[in-house]
Amino acid sequence: MANIDLRLLQQTLEAQLKEANAGRRLGDSIRIQQVADPLDMTQEAAERDLAVEMLDRGSVLVRRLRAAIDRIQDGSYGICLHCEEEIAPKRLKAIPSAELCIGCQEMADHSRSPGRRMANSESWKEAA
Repeated sequence: MANIDLRLLQQTLEAQLKEANAGRRLGDSIRIQQVADPLDMTQEAAERDLAVEMLDRGSVLVRRLRAAIDRIQDGSYGICLHCEEEIAPKRLKAIPSAELCIGCQEMADHSRSPGRRMANSESWKEAA
């Protein structure tokens, strides 16, 4: 971690968190509104589905950013949550909220790929 300025990194994460929280104001767009035209109802439903997906992604991002800030504060930042090896500084600069080293991330991504889903989330950990 000697190559990374944790104070600057925390400021970056906090700025990203502030931006992510500002983008989560989609709650109004998931309200169900009665419309007479069936085509309008379909359009409204599609827009609600999109808003829910965006809210879900935003929530995941906020949790990851907060977790990264917590790891900086408790001294565990930069350590892979799976193998407990150091995450490459280059990776942390590119993805400050990274929780896994590149090897463990590739395994996790591979296990989530279509047609390759494993029975449970622990299966990829056993493969490492």
